[in-house]
Amino acid sequence: MNTFRDIRLAVLLLALVAAGSPQEQDSKATTAATIAHGRYLVHNVAMCVQCHTPRDTDGNLMPLMLLKGAAMPIQSPFPHVEWAYRAQHIAGLPGYTMEQGVRLLTEGITASGGRPKPPMPPFRMTREDAEAVVAYLKSLD
Repeated sequence: MNTFRDIRLAVLLLALVAAGSPQEQDSKATTAATIAHGRYLVHNVAMCVQCHTPRDTDGNLMPLMLLKGAAMPIQSPFPHVEWAYRAQHIAGLPGYTMEQGVRLLTEGITASGGRPKPPMPPFRMTREDAEAVVAYLKSLD
């Protein structure tokens, strides 16, 4: 009987270790919620997918190339304004740290210290929203 109790105790301890501490569980839930919020912002509010995702010959977004960079789908309506002809690859946010990504989305300053060319809007997101967007982008391959 003692052995059975010891086995149950060992199994219980293993289950607790595998589940993680309550703080770890909260952190994972927060991270998942943050990433989900970032996805919502990228796809439905800031609409990043519209410029940063390639399109097929019918003009449809190519889901397998989500946020991998693309030719700009629109031309500048202003002939004397410098315009980005290609939207950058932002899946994984290459070349940006978390803080640089947040700075871009809150202050409009790129990793190199400049400003993005139009039509990239000068976002003024809250820090919380910017962190969520960066967390989502960094979660992508």
